[in-house]
Amino acid sequence: MAKVLVVDDAKFMRVTLRKMLELAKHEVIGEAENGREAVEMYRLLQPEIVTMDITMPEMTGLEAVRQIIQEFPKAKIIICSSMGQQKMVMNAIDAGAKDYIVKPFNEIRVNEAIDRVLK
Repeated sequence: MAKVLVVDDAKFMRVTLRKMLELAKHEVIGEAENGREAVEMYRLLQPEIVTMDITMPEMTGLEAVRQIIQEFPKAKIIICSSMGQQKMVMNAIDAGAKDYIVKPFNEIRVNEAIDRVLK
């Protein structure tokens, strides 16, 4: 079981991901709707895993990943985006993300990504 911070500007996506995570016995300890909130909440909550959308207002997911990794090099962040292009995947990994999940979420893929990142 992991303590997870869910970051997405769409409430529906946060709720969907929360349900999947809780079914898998993970604990969602916080939710943020933009990258700036994600960075602040990471500092406060220090979750074991972050699921991070890429396209968000105020600060993108990639910018938030870079900032979190700069401050917390061991942070475990999984990028979640509807954009499945190879370039976005590479940018996310280069920024420090540990894995990448394409929306719409597949429960099996979400759980596999979390299990892999926790190891």
